[in-house]
Amino acid sequence: MKIFCSRANPTTGSVEWLEEDEHYDYHQEIARSSYADMLHDKDRNIKYYQGIRAAVSRVKDRGQKALVLDIGTGTGLLSMMAVTAGADFCYAIEVFKPMADAAVKIVEKNGFSDKILVINKHSTEVTVGPEGDMPCRANILVTELFDTELIGEGALPSYEHAHRHLVEENCEAVPHRATIYAQLVESRRMWSWNKLFPIHLQTSLGEQVIVPPVDLENCPGAPSVCDIQLNQVSPADFTVLSDVLPMFSIDFSKQVSSSAACHSRQFEPLTSGRAQVVLSWWDIEMDPEGKIRCTTAPFWAHSDPEEMQWRDHWMQCVYFLPQEEPVVQGSALCLVAHHDDYCVWYSLQRTSPEKNERVHQMRPVCDCQAHLLWNRPRFGEINDQDRTDRYIQALSTLTSRNLLANWRKPCAEGARSPQVLKPDSVCLCVSDGSLLSVLAHHLGVEQVFTVESSAASHKLLRKIFKANHLEDKINIIEKRPELLTSEDLKSRKVSLLLGEPFFTTSLLPWHSLYFWYVRTAVDQHLGPGAVVMPQAASLHAVVVEFRDLWRIRSPCGDCEGFDVHIMDDMIKAWEEPRSSAVDGVPPDTGVHAQHWPPGACRPRGRLLLEPPLQAGCLLLQPCPGSQSTAGRPADGQLCGGVSPRHRRHHHGVQACRHPRLTTPGQ
Repeated sequence: MKIFCSRANPTTGSVEWLEEDEHYDYHQEIARSSYADMLHDKDRNIKYYQGIRAAVSRVKDRGQKALVLDIGTGTGLLSMMAVTAGADFCYAIEVFKPMADAAVKIVEKNGFSDKILVINKHSTEVTVGPEGDMPCRANILVTELFDTELIGEGALPSYEHAHRHLVEENCEAVPHRATIYAQLVESRRMWSWNKLFPIHLQTSLGEQVIVPPVDLENCPGAPSVCDIQLNQVSPADFTVLSDVLPMFSIDFSKQVSSSAACHSRQFEPLTSGRAQVVLSWWDIEMDPEGKIRCTTAPFWAHSDPEEMQWRDHWMQCVYFLPQEEPVVQGSALCLVAHHDDYCVWYSLQRTSPEKNERVHQMRPVCDCQAHLLWNRPRFGEINDQDRTDRYIQALSTLTSRNLLANWRKPCAEGARSPQVLKPDSVCLCVSDGSLLSVLAHHLGVEQVFTVESSAASHKLLRKIFKANHLEDKINIIEKRPELLTSEDLKSRKVSLLLGEPFFTTSLLPWHSLYFWYVRTAVDQHLGPGAVVMPQAASLHAVVVEFRDLWRIRSPCGDCEGFDVHIMDDMIKAWEEPRSSAVDGVPPDTGVHAQHWPPGACRPRGRLLLEPPLQAGCLLLQPCPGSQSTAGRPADGQLCGGVSPRHRRHHHGVQACRHPRLTTPGQ
């Protein structure tokens, strides 16, 4: 059977309906998953194996049969560990049918079919009894239902149901316990991912400031956690305001509640500052004594930083307080962790929750719409003052002739480029949720139009324009660029076509070439000598060896002595039809200032990502003006670290499934 699936075309920006196989969504889920990363997580696997052996041994020592319930079995790895450790029987629950089918095959291939029963159901649908899925309750509960936030994959409701209906009272549980930790910090960089800062513009009329609307300032932000690799954040990017605080623990061997709750910890700030962000992580103890411990702590809170396990399936959490608050060194405060059945959030209180009736149990929800339209990197991009200054510089000095031929050439010393922005200029801005139109207005453009195809984005920009008294100065056109008419532009010809470019459909570096499509679509509205910015783009590629990232796509083969090749083959089969071939993308210049004629993309060479290479990294460099290098990495930056100026640019990675060693000059 075939089904129709909607998909955004990054070239045209339009939504297209494609005919796909009925299991298309399953294929996508597998292809984009981190199953390989989990199987490569040596620390996780070993700790689970040790915890399972200990749990089976404790049950056997009591003279009981070891009956295991494995919820979310995936490949069946933990069930096979349990049987190998001496369990009498395992009930392996897996709701995702392709994974359940793969688990059946993996279990059979490893010779455990007589002791492991794979049940393709959600655990809350599993029944116990003579006619049920399980004849009796299990006495060992094994699960791996955790995400970066610990409870975001529904661990609490699953445990709650399992204890009520599927396992014996006071059963053994692996893991036995989990603890969530938090640390309060001040970080302008991270805070810029959540709030719109005032944006300062230096113009010929002096400094102008774009101020955020009041409701954006007061909005608590997006309710979802921001998960990142804290180990890759520079310590210079944040100031620690508190010690590491254990916020709450969950004992998985006893009845678990998924009801909303809050947990507070009193502390004294280590230094004065502005409380903005809570960094959080967790650890799980596989045994009651806490001797077998697996942690997601960042390096500064890790007991053995030199032996840290890199992992992408579990990272660390960044939570934003509803509002930043001043804190004074030594003045006691309470950090409160709230949670419901799926989410965690934090608040800062002057007194403990028991004495403070203002503590809110409700999860914060965005009421300004900005957090629904702009993701965290987009907030950071708009708040980047250096980026804004570069756009102003490019707009102020962009030359109006010989742009294409000279964009790489530096201006002669002392020479000045002719001004593009003139009193009678007409600017058309084409980027999603962009404030470039405000820059153009403050730099003296007489008539400014900005295209917003989304009604929600239209509403947000109108709100920002009103807060800055620009509602009558900038015209918002709510339609797709290719549908523009002369009437939309008030019968004026465009002298400056402006884009960042940024589009919500741009997931890969070259997707921003949609701006080129737009430039061609609006050609009839451009006046003689019209300037297009950015004028060009280059796609840069570099072959690299990753220390850790390769694990998310590399086959596992054998995992702790168990053959999981079937999983590797399934990922490969479902991933390859969805993957883009890197050598099909032109890795050189596409010229935005021109039409899209055949052959305009001129590749300098092909990047053949076959063994012995490990991966290729790609970066699209938009070139706003004749002297700009915005987006271009300096020599060695992609290999040795990304410059702060390029953190927010889209990057792509094409990985080789079977890398081999290389030698210099090969």
